[in-house]
Amino acid sequence: MDDRQQQLVIWLNTILQQASFTLTTASADASFRRYFRVHLANSYFGHQTLIAMDAPPPQEDCAPFVNIAKLFLDAGLNVPQVLAQDLTHGFLLLSDLGDDTYLTQLNTQSAPKLYQDATNTLIKLQLASKPDKLPAYDAAMLTREMQLFPDWYVAKHLNVNLNNEQQIVLKNTFEILNKNILAQGQVYVHRDFHSRNLMITQENNPGVLDFQDAVYGAISYDLVSLLKDAYISWEEEQIIDWAVRYWQPAKKAGLPVPDDFSEFYRDFEWMGAQRHIKVLGIFARLSHRDGKNGYLKDMPLVMGYLRKVCERYVELRPMLRLLDALSGQDKHPDANYKMLLKL
Repeated sequence: MDDRQQQLVIWLNTILQQASFTLTTASADASFRRYFRVHLANSYFGHQTLIAMDAPPPQEDCAPFVNIAKLFLDAGLNVPQVLAQDLTHGFLLLSDLGDDTYLTQLNTQSAPKLYQDATNTLIKLQLASKPDKLPAYDAAMLTREMQLFPDWYVAKHLNVNLNNEQQIVLKNTFEILNKNILAQGQVYVHRDFHSRNLMITQENNPGVLDFQDAVYGAISYDLVSLLKDAYISWEEEQIIDWAVRYWQPAKKAGLPVPDDFSEFYRDFEWMGAQRHIKVLGIFARLSHRDGKNGYLKDMPLVMGYLRKVCERYVELRPMLRLLDALSGQDKHPDANYKMLLKL
């Protein structure tokens, strides 16, 4: 048991009034946060298990989680309740939404119902949107995210220096994407609304986790996270079908989506390009800075999404040529980019 875990146990003993409990690891995410499942000998406010979050203050701030949990709870989402908090030391005690993620349960039979539940939840969240409650997902933030691609994927992972012409291609691509994204309807954006953060629950499915980075931004973003997931893939015909099943009730509910589905799907794809560029940079950073090499195996799927979008739209073809130039540089065995060139 490390120092942080010892401090957490002392805090839990105080909060739970010396009630008997044991800890098991619930999960460790892509940040410095860790989650422990608290197994109680006797129930605490009706709970047999709870979740303790350990978020070291030098690296993490629990305040956004607490604030956004309330915002999302008020919107009707099934998010963990904050039962106790120590923001100074970075500890939270939360209700437990279980350990059945969408990722573990998704298959061709279960997917239609699970995705319908998820898109209904997304619409519920978006309908609750108000400006000035969350940070703006503005051009500066969008660009800062995409900059992870040259900084970490290209420079660190591939060990490649881009020439001036290639740097201009990236800059122009970022500007083209930002122009489209900032023109989209603006709503609450979870920002990681995908199969690892959605929990299967008996009531008000799905349970929603990892929302502390939520912002106010483009309406297509969370649907991209859900349907062009970095951890599970579907045929494009299926993705389009699910996108339509989101778009129709979203339009009927008065959300700011285009009246024409083809225009919405273009927005969806361009928003996806921004996200795929960012995610490649994040996965490279997780590997090379944080030693979390497991994310490298997910890079080919994300690169496949990005290449397909760039092939489809003439404005993004220069980015496709840049990806072609980089395609032979990744020597990691999990990143089979020769296969991707055939997509």
